[in-house]
Amino acid sequence: MAAGSLARRYARAVFDLGVEHGNLDAIGRDLRGLAAVLKVSPDLGRVLSNPSLRRADRRRVLEALLGRLAVAPAVRNLVLLLLDRERIASLRDIARELDAMLEARAGRVTAQVTSAQPLTAAQLGALTAALEQLSGKKVEIVRSEDPTLLGGVVAKLGDVVYDGSLKTQLAGLREQAAK
Repeated sequence: MAAGSLARRYARAVFDLGVEHGNLDAIGRDLRGLAAVLKVSPDLGRVLSNPSLRRADRRRVLEALLGRLAVAPAVRNLVLLLLDRERIASLRDIARELDAMLEARAGRVTAQVTSAQPLTAAQLGALTAALEQLSGKKVEIVRSEDPTLLGGVVAKLGDVVYDGSLKTQLAGLREQAAK
């Protein structure tokens, strides 16, 4: 089974539980927090997913962490289930899938925008409005800079990439000139 499909199935199950119990936002927050802990501490992730260590020892470590973070019961059960099935490494993917489901439910979408230089407030406003019109949803922009683009922007909205970078335009001109 593909990793994305696995993560999506677990995320859907947790999403449905959150809707049923009315604590979807808390579940999303807790799962995001756990994924962030594993991202910041890759050693912890390696320990928890190391099958050469006794599962009971890994479970004690995980339960101590879950107790300190005071996560929702659904998140606790999910994480312990992942440990029992040796799938704890999928936690970050599950959190990402659940976030996407939460955003879709709220009518929001996140756009990854890369520009050669930092965008001004006016440019950011115009870009946000254009992406909201294209998607029909409220757009939240996550910005980054990449000087190799030379100019323009590259916006990734879901699975669609809008490449308006000078680098790509120059490459297109180079291809046309070579023909």
